[in-house]
Amino acid sequence: MAQDGPMSRRRMLGLTGVAASTAFIAGCGGNGNGNGNGNGGGGGGIEIDPDTQIELDGQTPGWVGIAPDAIADEENPTLILQEGETYEIGWTTGDGAEHNIAIYDENDEVVDDLVTERVTEPGDGQWLEFEASSEMVTYICEVHPTTMVADIQVE
Repeated sequence: MAQDGPMSRRRMLGLTGVAASTAFIAGCGGNGNGNGNGNGGGGGGIEIDPDTQIELDGQTPGWVGIAPDAIADEENPTLILQEGETYEIGWTTGDGAEHNIAIYDENDEVVDDLVTERVTEPGDGQWLEFEASSEMVTYICEVHPTTMVADIQVE
């Protein structure tokens, strides 16, 4: 009967509160843009070679990797880039909804005007060529910022 007393209930409530707090904090990770741990790259990210064209499929539930092969079929893959090296990122197919692609810093602001127009069909102009810098933390569709968003890690 001692296990069912008020002290035991307080301990259980305390542990439940700690677990709930831990779960809440875990869900608030990332850089404030809501992507948390939902990246398809498994959290570790996928290293992309310099001078690579990173091709994505614009789908409202998330960016889907097309090329290079290392990101193929990955949803919102975390990209590991080398500082000072050149890359190109863009989307070539989509789901018919309006999308764009932008590269953000930790304050959710566009880095060096790296943002495309918002269009429903990507055409040829949905590509950003850039030199990787440590201020780059996210690539995002500004129309769907909670689902089409993933991390960039610059090493």
